[in-house]
Amino acid sequence: MINSVDFTNKDQSYKTVFFETFGCQMNKLDAELSLGLLQEEGYKIVDKVDEADVILFNTCSVRQHAEDKVYSHLGALKTLKKRHPEVIVGVLGCMAQKDGEAIFKRMPHVDLVCGTRMFSRLPEMLLKIRNHGSHVLAIDEDQIVNVKRAVTYRPNFYQAFVTVMRGCDNYCSYCIVPYVRGREISRTIADVKEEVQSLVSNGCKEVTLLGQNINSYGKGLGGNVTLGDLLSELNDVEGLDRIRFVTSHPADISHDLIRTISHLEKVCEYLHMPAQSGSDEVLKRMRRGYTAGYYRDLISYTRELISHITVASDFIVGFPGETEEDFQKTVRLMEDIRFQNCFIFKYSPRTGTKAAELKDDVPDEIKRERNIKLLGLQKRISLEENTKMIGKEVDVLVEGASKSDPNRFSGRTRQNHIVVFNGSQELVGKLVDVVVHEVTDLTLFGKLTSCI
Repeated sequence: MINSVDFTNKDQSYKTVFFETFGCQMNKLDAELSLGLLQEEGYKIVDKVDEADVILFNTCSVRQHAEDKVYSHLGALKTLKKRHPEVIVGVLGCMAQKDGEAIFKRMPHVDLVCGTRMFSRLPEMLLKIRNHGSHVLAIDEDQIVNVKRAVTYRPNFYQAFVTVMRGCDNYCSYCIVPYVRGREISRTIADVKEEVQSLVSNGCKEVTLLGQNINSYGKGLGGNVTLGDLLSELNDVEGLDRIRFVTSHPADISHDLIRTISHLEKVCEYLHMPAQSGSDEVLKRMRRGYTAGYYRDLISYTRELISHITVASDFIVGFPGETEEDFQKTVRLMEDIRFQNCFIFKYSPRTGTKAAELKDDVPDEIKRERNIKLLGLQKRISLEENTKMIGKEVDVLVEGASKSDPNRFSGRTRQNHIVVFNGSQELVGKLVDVVVHEVTDLTLFGKLTSCI
């Protein structure tokens, strides 16, 4: 908890902030909300560390590599902090929630450690540090995140992430999220709808609803409120073109939800539903709550109702006890389902999780080999599936100039394909029709035919 202090003095001399985010889409949205708060307090966002009065890292704890990267960044700031002790250095997010005061002990030049449910008080915490010169540790686990969003601040004017719930109650054996994000808490439909309407009034065309376990939306609201109810309400928001939602847990997604979204014209035909493994034995040790057969049946049911839906997944290779036979079952699942894309990770133990008590018995070289094999398999599948799109016309929401070719523009289909095509600046934010004439495993290339 942070101590009570007078924060009414807003005539601060420090007004520049450097902010770097690691990890998931929820972290990116937390960064967006935090920066919106700071901008309202008069901060200017800068993209160079040496131009900042405040340096903040919004962190991830899902994998060790993400934490190591943050500590490396923090270590590099020791010299700068010694030269300019007035500069405030802060660690926010999941790593802050998990490690707490240990961060101060490892990196004494850090001034602020702010957990996942306290960033709404970021401006006052920074002012306390400036006025009192003390470290601030803020990792209250019971705090309810309630940030009045500055809808005018978002990275893409025509798209926005919207948090509909936080936390996770599943406690998969390998996952640190329930320990750093807390138990599941849902926002009311009215609250979410009001935010979406404000975003649409400000020009937003597409929203992505976020939740660590979004299929459990409604928990704690009383009655039988579901994600389907929320999607149905948002489907009626005038001026909104598209609705997406992530991330879906196979054990919690229902046939009722699939039936509901099959009738909602604004909900995009894209499902991100991590399988994690194709082996029932591994899934049991992971405490995922379903079998590979159940996952296959769920995808089959979904495709029966929504024939042109695409599915993305996550997989972990090298989980404790994973045999070659287990791995081959994962290969077969990928071949059978034919995912649009997959995020594939090598297992690394996370302190505090149940899996950390298991022997990490798959050698690193085997993990690396399996990771490479799955990446190669997914690349082949993605290319084969994208090749089927050649000659077809797709509906694209134009996002802006292509990163790879500034003379062309890019956007996404409802099925989340990235499309690059000829165009002009006035098309940004509009829906256009593009005929696909070339593909890679990651991108469709085409020619503009019309716009809406």
